Amino acid sequence: MPETSMDSHFTGRSRFKLYFALSRTPHGLLDMCTPAFSALLWLGHFPPAYVILLGLITTFAGYTAVYALNDVIDYEVDKEKAAVGGFSNSQSDLDSLIVRHPMAQGLLSFKQGLIWTLTWGSVALVGAYILNPVCVLIFLAGCTLEAIYCMLWRVSPFRTVVSGAVKTSGAIAAVFAVDPNPSWAYVVFLFLTLFFWEIGGQNIPNDWVDINEDKRFKAQTIPVCYGFQAARLMVLVTLVLALCLNGLVFYYSQVDYVIFCVIISLAMGVYWLLVPALKLFRTLQVSDAMALFNKASYYPPALFVIVLVALMI
Repeated sequence: MPETSMDSHFTGRSRFKLYFALSRTPHGLLDMCTPAFSALLWLGHFPPAYVILLGLITTFAGYTAVYALNDVIDYEVDKEKAAVGGFSNSQSDLDSLIVRHPMAQGLLSFKQGLIWTLTWGSVALVGAYILNPVCVLIFLAGCTLEAIYCMLWRVSPFRTVVSGAVKTSGAIAAVFAVDPNPSWAYVVFLFLTLFFWEIGGQNIPNDWVDINEDKRFKAQTIPVCYGFQAARLMVLVTLVLALCLNGLVFYYSQVDYVIFCVIISLAMGVYWLLVPALKLFRTLQVSDAMALFNKASYYPPALFVIVLVALMI
């Protein structure tokens, strides 16, 4: 579609949607359930109202900034993809509910995207400092790792490890926001659970969907470098690890009804993670990789609901 034609769909107030597209806000809102789940699970009760409000603002600002940062850093690469008709395979992608990479497609300028990113990043920094200065360090570390992840696109397929670390940062920060001295066992198992969930349920499936485009641009991803046979095994192993480790997260938490939570979370994990992963393992189809990515995105919200129910019983 010509740029002028696409741009004509976003006029007036609707152009504001482009900023949320830059930050992949529909996906970001789902991701916000991860720090909420992590903090509530550790505490075993609701924090004060001001902490909840400040935490929601800070979390929204943080995810909005980091997702936009990805497009800011990848601006030149994304423009290369857009110039040859890229992003055509992402219509069913949860990250593309509005439009994918609006800066690269000429719908937002680089300056506009950068200002948007820095503004929300500043809001996140202020909120993180008020909650706990340690959260500032975690947020900055997450931003740094996100930048490294982007720069490794044509360098190493093991950038997926960096992605796993990035996705844990919000949850870890949330725990320290409500308790400056949490159990390190809880923090470690939470990190590992989210780390493996991100790799098997998000990063590799997303790269699987983009494999043809990545090959054209000589990207270094797990599916490109090791093929679908190895990628499908990594997906299955990491998601099984995530499900098993999640039980330990509940065990070391301070929430009641641990057995109930573990059983329900396991059932949710089988539905949102294991069933689509097994289907991808059998078929190796791009459509099933996208289905896994989308379904795995709902796993943290499912965990959040489980914890809410346990706290309200």
